[in-house]
Parts: sequence; C-alpha cells; structure tokens
Amino acid sequence: MKTKELCRIISQEMIGPEIYSMWVQTDRIADQARPGQFVTLYSKDRSRMLPRPISLCEIGDDKKSIRLVYRVAGEGTREFSRLRSGDDIEVMGPLGNGFPMEEAQGKRVLLMGGGIGIPPMVETAKQLSGDVAAAMGYRDALFLTEELSRCASLYIATEDGSVGTAGNVMDAVRENHIRCDVIFACGPKPMLKAIVDYAGEHKIPCWISMEERMACGIGACLACTCQSKEVDGHSHVKNKRVCKDGPVFPASEVEL
Repeated sequence: MKTKELCRIISQEMIGPEIYSMWVQTDRIADQARPGQFVTLYSKDRSRMLPRPISLCEIGDDKKSIRLVYRVAGEGTREFSRLRSGDDIEVMGPLGNGFPMEEAQGKRVLLMGGGIGIPPMVETAKQLSGDVAAAMGYRDALFLTEELSRCASLYIATEDGSVGTAGNVMDAVRENHIRCDVIFACGPKPMLKAIVDYAGEHKIPCWISMEERMACGIGACLACTCQSKEVDGHSHVKNKRVCKDGPVFPASEVEL
C-alpha cells in the first residue's frame, strides 16, 4: 500500500556523469517495497506540481531506508541532486507492481538493464536465489557494477567496446552464450523490443519494466499509457497504465 512521507536524506553522491545515488530514511515505504517498484519525489518548488518517478535501486536490510539512483534530466531532478545529508524530501510509494519474484526463484534468471534501467536490477538480484546472470548495457561511464557483481554473474556491454562486449546487451548475451529460464529487463524501448523478440524466439518467459513519462504516478491521469494487446478494463482501449498496471508487464501483454 502506497504512503506519503516526509523523509530524511541519509546520504547522496554522484556515481557517474549526471547520475546520483541517494539513500533516504523512511518509516513505512521501505517495509512495503519490492524489487521493480518505484517512488515519486516532490519538489519544494511548488511551481513544479508534478512529482518525479524514480525506481527503487535498493531496500535497506533494516527495512528503514531506500536507495534511489537517478539521472539528472531536468530542473526537478537537478533540485534533488543538490540535497545533502539531513535534508528532507517528500516521497510517495511504493508504487507499481514490481517483478514477479515467485516466477524466478530457483531458476536460471537473466537480468537485463540499459542506462537508467540498470538501478532496479540491483535489489532484484539481491532477492533472487540460484543461478543469476546480469547483462548490463552502458553508453559511457559504468555504475553499480560492484553491487551487481555481488549477487550475479555480471556481463557488461559498452557502445564503444571499452569494457566487456562491444555493442548492446543482446550482443553480450550472444557473445557469452548466456542461457536462462526467465528474463527480467528494464531499459529504453528499442532495447526492450530486441529482448522481447529474443525471448519469443527462444520461448523464454520474460517480464519487462517500461520507462514512460508520468504525471500523477497513481493511474488517474492516463498520461503514461503504453499499447497493450488486450483491451484495458479501465480505459476500454488497448492501453495499459505504466504507473498503475506496471511498470512491469509480461512481454506477451504489451506492444513495443
């Protein structure tokens, strides 16, 4: 169940070009959160009425804190990047449905992330047991590799080939002959389309976390819809609300 809290910043640091890692103390959100969900952060500048959605990167072991890793993309996230230890921020969450962890326990799982779709894979990897591989794609500087390496066999793809496989995450999967029973993925739409096509070709169950611009974050405004294969019971058209019905969907349910 989502809740709105005034939370305290524990720490914040820049971990890549315009990429920040923020630990936030929370009384209720962390205890209810699961991998693949997100929260929304509210600006103190009331001219910015809409909150900014940020995926959960980690949940504190004591269930009293959450880690948010985000890229500065505008004035709202720029404001968040200036926060320091001891500052307060208004947070609502956890939101969305998260990854179906029960579908993956004890199986060979492949986590695939690209860009700012990498952070939610950290907590997902932490909560999985068994054989876990992680194929992560980077455009420039690497981040969160140490955290992922603790919980999974990490394979890296970089566009310029400076680290790991030259190319994208699918190139890394093929080059390293990675085999799996289940795929969880998050990243930009072209990457997700390639993954869904690969999963369909090899008949691998696949769940994808969609990245869309959001407004309300709770499913009321229909600003973050994606195209679905079936008629949605809420909007009565072939749409799904990413914030409410997702952000995680079975690959078979959405059109990319």
